[in-house]
Amino acid sequence: MTYVITEPCIGVKDRACVDVCPVDCIYEGEDQLYIHPDECIDCGACEPECPVSAIFPEEDVPANMVAYIAKNKDVFNSDTPPGRPKR
Repeated sequence: MTYVITEPCIGVKDRACVDVCPVDCIYEGEDQLYIHPDECIDCGACEPECPVSAIFPEEDVPANMVAYIAKNKDVFNSDTPPGRPKR
């Protein structure tokens, strides 16, 4: 299991989740933040910090946002993966 950032983050990118992540597994894409599925340690620190409730454990992603599970994985295999966020 990993945590997934979903649609409410698009255009917001608050970064409060970045500040509490103990392993720096949250990256900044063009439109939203992403959690690297291989780096996330499932600590859950990011979830309550999100002001737009965009972060969910993978198994709890709402049905209308399940496409974000693949999006969060696939973005790291793309030609332009997200980079470290600016704090």
